[in-house]
Amino acid sequence: MTTFKDLIKRYQLASVLLLTVLLAVVLPLALDIFRLNLVGKYLTYAFVAIGLVMVWGYGGVLSLGQGVFFGLGGYAMAMFLKLEASDPIATKIQSTPGIPDFMDWNQLTELPMLWLPFKSLSFSIFAVVAVPMLLAWIVSFAMFKRRVGGVYFAIITQAVALIVTVLIIGQQGYTGGVNGMTDLKTVLGWDTRTDSAKYILYYLCVALLIAGILLCRWIQIGKAGTLLLAMRDKEDRVRFSGYDVANFRIFVFCLAAGLSGIGGALFSLQVGFMSPSFVGIVPSIEMVIYAAVGGRMSLVGAVYGTLLVNAGKTFFSESFPDLWLFLMAGLFIGVTMAFPMGLAGLWESHVVPWWQRRRAPKADVDVSNKAATEPGAAPPTDHPKLPAGIHGQQA
Repeated sequence: MTTFKDLIKRYQLASVLLLTVLLAVVLPLALDIFRLNLVGKYLTYAFVAIGLVMVWGYGGVLSLGQGVFFGLGGYAMAMFLKLEASDPIATKIQSTPGIPDFMDWNQLTELPMLWLPFKSLSFSIFAVVAVPMLLAWIVSFAMFKRRVGGVYFAIITQAVALIVTVLIIGQQGYTGGVNGMTDLKTVLGWDTRTDSAKYILYYLCVALLIAGILLCRWIQIGKAGTLLLAMRDKEDRVRFSGYDVANFRIFVFCLAAGLSGIGGALFSLQVGFMSPSFVGIVPSIEMVIYAAVGGRMSLVGAVYGTLLVNAGKTFFSESFPDLWLFLMAGLFIGVTMAFPMGLAGLWESHVVPWWQRRRAPKADVDVSNKAATEPGAAPPTDHPKLPAGIHGQQA
């Protein structure tokens, strides 16, 4: 029977358990609700980071447009929240009560057909994952089936991010334009602005993030993860072995998009708004930096990288409002140059060897003590062992 300890070793879950304790126990006890809510916002970006570990670290495909999928998931949830906040009583002062305020400002007189399904929470949750994955499938199918990859794919994803941003801003009457969707306060009548609601949403975010890490870890240790690594290093050899490289890359790209969409939806719930500023090229590149700082081959490292970068951004902007951008740039450049494999690489190359060297003498002492106490073992002597020749002379 497989024990819990065996599962931890097989799936390498010790770091995941440590992360869970930190997020679910240590931080809620150490931080006030304002700071904890900030951490919850940071963790929504971590969904994008672990998706990038899969598509970039394991799949070998760099995407510079993951903010698109984060934004689509956020907008899908924000549309439901905005409709709930726009009931006829709350919008009775508008020219057309019962529609979002930005639609009334843009002289729309009825709710667009596209918005009607988002009156249902179930459909909205489905759309949070399905819409980003659908767009990811379209883009990746068109590119990977034509063997477009490398820097060309990265540029194309940047172009997609720019197009979606322009589309959202241009369709102001349907999306809220550059201001986005604001005043998102309730979910089925439940006020998300109270302290208790913030705690619940934080723990929901932690639970879904850990579940996402476990899902990705399960894929990594399976056949799909092995093939992704093989395709990253020797794509032609995998193709000549009879595997369809494009299908595996489409799969992992859609997986990363779905995770990003979940992060975006949780962002809308916790922060209470969604805007195109989270969809464009700049936020997409920042999300790549989260994975790079944490380690693009480590799921847990990507979470730590996300927390470190965003905590640094908050600290520098509060303490050095005129210099914080330069300090953040220095942090990015310094970490990338000093530790090319990120925080996870630093852990593997320095901390783990140091810990093993420290434990080695203790392990030797334990082995010696165990051997001395075994039945039939020779009693320890205080005098040095004599050479064989000397024993013979004494005999």
